[in-house]
Amino acid sequence: SGQKVCYGDFKRSCYKLAYFQDLSRRVGFQEARQACEIDGGALLSLESEAEQQLIENMLQNLTKSGSGISDGDFWIGLWRTGDGLATSSACPDLYQWADGSISPFRNWYTDEPSCGSEACVVMYHQPTANPGLGGPYLYQWNDDRCNMKHNFICKYGPDIFPTVPAGNPYDTSKPEDQYHIIATETGIIPNLIYVVIPTIPLLLLILVAFGTCCFQMLHKSKGRTKTSPNQSTLWISKTPRKDSSMEV
Repeated sequence: SGQKVCYGDFKRSCYKLAYFQDLSRRVGFQEARQACEIDGGALLSLESEAEQQLIENMLQNLTKSGSGISDGDFWIGLWRTGDGLATSSACPDLYQWADGSISPFRNWYTDEPSCGSEACVVMYHQPTANPGLGGPYLYQWNDDRCNMKHNFICKYGPDIFPTVPAGNPYDTSKPEDQYHIIATETGIIPNLIYVVIPTIPLLLLILVAFGTCCFQMLHKSKGRTKTSPNQSTLWISKTPRKDSSMEV
């Protein structure tokens, strides 16, 4: 679907389901992992039963949307490297989360993981398939060959997104969404910073020039008003001389 959905009650609160009805567009594990990282997230890690249930609800909503979405497993970020112990009883313990999470939570389907050459993990999503020994092939995990083509689920950290009320998802593809409005408002501050910072040197230069001009004007004003008594009475004679025309 390519739509981010965010929840406020999980440590990492945003998810994106990448579902492709066109089978040729589905990707291998490493391609899915790279796509999530390029998009600013990571291939899904699941840290609890509650988070597993949240993802199941998202997938159920997709199925009920009437958009023709049907079978198609989803890569999650669980995998193992190396083949040394791939066929031993220790194999299940070799799986790790691609995003570095150390969560021990697992939700394997019956008799999984089968190990061997299957080293990457999908979440089952086959609503039209007949149930197996472990029940319907829905939402439980299965290890598969890493080059198989599947849909995938990305997960995003909360540092880029505002927190919203628990259990109240926001679809960021809709401009009228409250989530979209919050994201737009919080984006104003960085834009103002980029505009204001380059103008600081110019503002300082103008301030210095204005201060210098005011200082010079004040200094000249004091020079005109502050004159010595001798200078101010030079045109008056201290000893009046007799005017010859006044003599009798």
